[in-house]
Order: sequence, then structure tokens, then C-alpha cells
Amino acid sequence: MTRLAELVPDEASAYRFLEDRRWKGTPTCCHCASTNVAYLNPENGCTRRTRTGAASARRVWQCRDCRKQFSALTGTVMQGTKISVRIWVFVMFEIASNKNGIAAREVERRYGLTPRSAWHLLHRLREAMATKTIAEPLGGDDTVIIADETYIGGSLKTMNRKARQRLDAVPVKPGSREGGPGWNKASVLSLLDTRTGEVRSQVMLDVTGKSLRKAIADQVQMSGSVLWTDEAKAYRMVATEFAAHEAVNHKASQYARYRNGTTISTNAIESFFSQLKRSLDGTHHHVSRKHLARYLGEFDFRHSTRKMPDTVRFSMLVERTEGVRLAYRPLIAA
Repeated sequence: MTRLAELVPDEASAYRFLEDRRWKGTPTCCHCASTNVAYLNPENGCTRRTRTGAASARRVWQCRDCRKQFSALTGTVMQGTKISVRIWVFVMFEIASNKNGIAAREVERRYGLTPRSAWHLLHRLREAMATKTIAEPLGGDDTVIIADETYIGGSLKTMNRKARQRLDAVPVKPGSREGGPGWNKASVLSLLDTRTGEVRSQVMLDVTGKSLRKAIADQVQMSGSVLWTDEAKAYRMVATEFAAHEAVNHKASQYARYRNGTTISTNAIESFFSQLKRSLDGTHHHVSRKHLARYLGEFDFRHSTRKMPDTVRFSMLVERTEGVRLAYRPLIAA
């Protein structure tokens, strides 16, 4: 972080920093993708004046082909922001490098933002992290795919009266029994590609065989992959479409078994769930069901890139901000 502060001492340098990582030395028009562009202002790093007379360090370019103006923020989650670009750069590095994530209240105190601005900023970055830049499905070539489900939410035993009243208004999920395991929580399915280390998670309405089969089929090349799961019966419907299926019986205290020198286990995805739940509980304290998908995308991104240096992961996040928008009103109305 200290090194980053030296590289980005002011607002103009923050713009140049993003330009280098987005355009790789070749400025490109954000409207027509032309490289026939010209730099406009501010000249020599000087602060320019906007039409209202306010000082601005925004670096502006113009395309010679379509004649439109643009900056390094155009077409990204940062477009139209009133928050300092330098703050954006610092928060991007923090959310990319801190494995437990960063809470909106921390950003609020550290950078002097309002609670709503800090919350909106982080959700825009989570939206960028959750956006899949690689369209290829997981698996293939006899790759092992580990699938498991978990439940996110509070425990009935520790809820107060108001929390229980709010819960009474939530309909019971199809296929679940009121009062049974996870009936009052959000169901999450995660898939881990053991060859690449990539994790993809999604919020599920239920964890029946039909819904799991659809979710897995959308993400995995099933015919050429091997599926590892626990003893849950819901996976039997989709397991027949894989090249092979191996399971461990957690109910019988079996967490790993061995076959032909291979350790069959779901511990890798359980480790991901452990980090996810500790971070949600310790850093964010509470995550609503309607925004849970973005938090899952954030943790998927960090886990999938966990073996990369922080600087590489940060550069990947900067690239993912392009083509992603998340306005405040649709966010709170979701």
C-alpha cells in the first residue's frame, strides 16, 4: 500500500495509473475502439477548470475518428463518479488484496466518504469482480469438479424477537421443511475446478436435484469431467451425465478416501466455505440475501486468483471494471 501511495500521489497521477493498466500504453477510444486519438487536457499535469469553475485533474482524450471525448473512466464502473479517482485506486487494491474483504464502514472512516458512497463504491467493485471475463465452461479432459452446497444466514437459536418476526414473512423454500436444516437461510452452490483452481458460486432457490442439475450444466462441461461430491442425494440426477462420480460420506465421518493413489475429498471447497463464512461474519457481520450474489463473486475472484501476486490480481480487477455499470437506484431497488 505504501508503494502504491508513492505511485499515485495525486489525482492526475491516479488517472495516468489507470490509463497505463487499461490501455497498456496505447490509448484507445472508448466509443469506437480507434487508436487514432489525441490528448486534450489538462496540459503538463496542471489542474483545469470545468464549466462551473471548479478545479479538475481529469485527463481528457478525443477520438479523431468519431470526435467523441473520453477518459480512463469512460465505460467503467467509475464513470460519472464524484469520488476521487485516487480513492478508487486505493480501495480497489484493498479489496483485491485483503482475503477477508473490506467493510463499507472501514472505507467510510479511512477515506472520509459518506456511508452510502462507501457502500455503493464497494458494490460496484464487487459487480466488476463477479463479472466473468472467461466464457468457457469449467472442466473437460477428465478434470475433477468438486461441487458442494452451503447455507448463509443467522441461526434460529440466536435470533431476537424482531429477527424472528422478519423471518416469519419469508416464504418457505420449495422442497424444504420449515424448521429443518437451512430452511431460513440462503442456499449457495459452489463449483471448484481442480485443474485451474477457479471457483464459481451462485445463490440457489433450493438444492433439489433438478435445480442443481441446471446450475451445474450451465457452468460445467459435464461429459468430459469427473464429479466429486458428498453423500447428498440431490447430486444423483446430474452425476450420471459426468464421466465419473465419486462421493464421500460425511454422515459416516468420512472426509477423504483413497483410490488408485488419488485422495477423493470435498475439503478444497469446504476450505472456501470456511473462509467465506468467517469473512462474512467477522468483516461484514450481516449480508442481505438480495446482495449475497455480489459478495460471492468477490470471494470467488479472490479465491480463484489466490496464488497470484497482489499486484497481478489488482491489475485483473482494473481490467474487469470495463463494461460494467451499477447505478445506485437500481442497486437499492434490487
